[in-house]
Amino acid sequence: MSETQYLAAKTIDEAVKAHSEAKGSARFLAGGTDLLVQIKSGIKKPNMVIDIKKIVELNSIKEVSDNEFKIGAAVSGANLNRNKKFANLWPGVLEAFRLIGSEQIQGRASLGGNLCNGSPAGDSVPALVAANCTVTIAGPKGSRDIPIENFHKGPGKTVLENGEILVSINFPKRAANSSDAYLRMTPRTEMDIAVVGCGVNITMENGICTHARVSLGAVAPTPLLIKEASEIMVGTDINSEIIQKVSKLCMEACNPINDKRGTIDYRTKVAGVLFKRSVLIAIDRIKGN
Repeated sequence: MSETQYLAAKTIDEAVKAHSEAKGSARFLAGGTDLLVQIKSGIKKPNMVIDIKKIVELNSIKEVSDNEFKIGAAVSGANLNRNKKFANLWPGVLEAFRLIGSEQIQGRASLGGNLCNGSPAGDSVPALVAANCTVTIAGPKGSRDIPIENFHKGPGKTVLENGEILVSINFPKRAANSSDAYLRMTPRTEMDIAVVGCGVNITMENGICTHARVSLGAVAPTPLLIKEASEIMVGTDINSEIIQKVSKLCMEACNPINDKRGTIDYRTKVAGVLFKRSVLIAIDRIKGN
């Protein structure tokens, strides 16, 4: 068996070229909280590991315009958490990101890594989908931007093609009177995999909802964007009747599996409950602003 080659790329072009020209399988290394475990356990046996931690663009947090952020794919949870303006604008996203592993893991785990792992239960993903993010992808054919809800194709599968690398997660300009929230259900209180996750992002003007996005995780092969939720919520004061309607909609959208962490019926009911709680948290945050 040949040894795994290692390259510390300094530019995106260098990383893309190395990946596309690698003989056999190649993997990008950012935080390594998933990849290194998979390599040690023999689940993955890449012929080449391309370290991207030295690529400046992938490790930067940029406010490209007022209240509009571009987060490099390799930015760690700990570093993102230190950005106070981002934390104030997107508390729900950081709620989700803080749930990824222990405090030690937070120092290495990245938003991009959580996305590229392709898990339907990835905590950050429903919050990012609710936030209406896009992602920038670079590859041998150039770069492209896609809505984040189109990034996953199935468990462990993404739209990334050979040689392509996730460059950044792009947050839209944050409107005034907006906030978000993320909640999950797990068997344990921390350091566990979500049985269900729910992200909610809303904007309220004079007590009326003008924008809303709801996303669920761990209840289908890919994270779900509940498009009909926006249609029901926008133009209303998001009263108890509206919340009940969207809660039912969330339950109807679920297509989960039975496993040792939760049954289909349980996950479905929890999805409705988590939406109710998440939307109330987001509303309270707007009122607090």
